[in-house]
Amino acid sequence: MQAAPDKKNMLMRRIKKLGFPTVVGQVMFQLSVPKLLSISSKDRIAEIKREYELDDTPIPEEKIIRVQSVNDDHCRESLQALHPDVVLVSGTSIIGKKTLESVSCPFINTHAGITPKYRGVHGAYWALANGDQSNCGVTVHLVDTGIDTGGILFQKCIPYTDKDNFTTYPLLQQAEGIRLMKIAIKDALAGTLKVISSPVESKLWSHPTIWQYLYKRSTLGVK
Repeated sequence: MQAAPDKKNMLMRRIKKLGFPTVVGQVMFQLSVPKLLSISSKDRIAEIKREYELDDTPIPEEKIIRVQSVNDDHCRESLQALHPDVVLVSGTSIIGKKTLESVSCPFINTHAGITPKYRGVHGAYWALANGDQSNCGVTVHLVDTGIDTGGILFQKCIPYTDKDNFTTYPLLQQAEGIRLMKIAIKDALAGTLKVISSPVESKLWSHPTIWQYLYKRSTLGVK
């Protein structure tokens, strides 16, 4: 498990890249909308967990190896000691070439969006906010040194309903992604992983601002 990134440094990098007004709007969104939606969506969240038999029991501490970074020597040495047949990636920073080549097995990630069109974050939300329902889904892909640019193994649209919103889309993506990942693991162990073709269009998405969210909700009803 990788240590949490320095929030101040992350915020400064985001301001440098996106500009101060945009980042202010993103922070305003993150401090308000998801929290309110999570409260109002408790029943829907419970329903999804029941339907997909999702277990959110914490991983026992004795099974966790903590590292400062996925790109440090401790992480690479830990991987090599495990001799994995496949490495599953979840919520890390960009993994460098040295780590990817430290063990001779595929690294596979579940991405909350249809790549490469919805790389970055909140892929299901952005697809719906763009009126692009056919690309509201999840991707299981090989990991390379880019941001969600690795070879695509599986993709699937999520079965969202009018009861779903910004806080429940990721849960549906996770649930469908687990099903796809199980297939990918079997293929990896059998040596039969196959990369599928992908569309040319590619874009990296960030967090919505508070005013983007309110506009899309009022005009398109996207929650």
